[in-house]
Amino acid sequence: MAMLEVKNLSISFGGLKAVNDFHVTIEKSQLYGLIGPNGAGKTTVFNLLTGVYKPDTGSIHLDGVNITGKKTIDINQNGIARTFQNIRLFKELSVLDNVKVGLHNHHPYSTIEGIFRLPRYFKVEKEMDERAMELLKVFDLDGEADYTASNLPYGKQRKLEIARALATQPKLLLLDEPAAGMNPNETKELMDTIRFVRDNFDMTILLIEHDMKLVSGICEKLTVLNFGQVLTEGDTADVLNDPQVITAYLGE
Repeated sequence: MAMLEVKNLSISFGGLKAVNDFHVTIEKSQLYGLIGPNGAGKTTVFNLLTGVYKPDTGSIHLDGVNITGKKTIDINQNGIARTFQNIRLFKELSVLDNVKVGLHNHHPYSTIEGIFRLPRYFKVEKEMDERAMELLKVFDLDGEADYTASNLPYGKQRKLEIARALATQPKLLLLDEPAAGMNPNETKELMDTIRFVRDNFDMTILLIEHDMKLVSGICEKLTVLNFGQVLTEGDTADVLNDPQVITAYLGE
């Protein structure tokens, strides 16, 4: 059974088809890329997958469960987490607390327990602190756990956003241009991090990216989107060597 199966997904805004008959099948533990020019509809696809938008037509199945049209919070609880092209952190919170935000869905305590600091509150908070630190160690951020998130260098803020997404215990991780704004060394480190997450968290990853070095280095399969429609799809090497992709979409 595929981890993600999308069929005939479409949405229009003001009569304009932003995504038209989009389809993709992603197997468990696969590293999959979604590429295409600016305005092709890639982020709109992510917004459809995560419930920001409801599709006009089509279906989305995650690990065999139909999540089409569900609310964002329900989709997250079903197993999809994402990062954003423009980093979205709780910048005034600490690095540790940013990760703990992602843990709350799986480590609940009641409002009463929180207000009156009942024993379960301290037990759950301790568990979340320990789990958050484990995740921060994966990204070499444990030494900055007490830093304010906004004080981290840009590349580390990217890593923190991925750590927070993983804290929700997803089955599928969506990365929206994770290398945006990174220098070559940061991009190389990010590639290693993405591979590590896939291999050690048994994670299925779908990413949008314009950095073709990163795409060719880590993605096993690609879909090329243009004007909201699938242009081509297949193994990464085959897609990147497709003349129409090279000419029209990679600018080479």
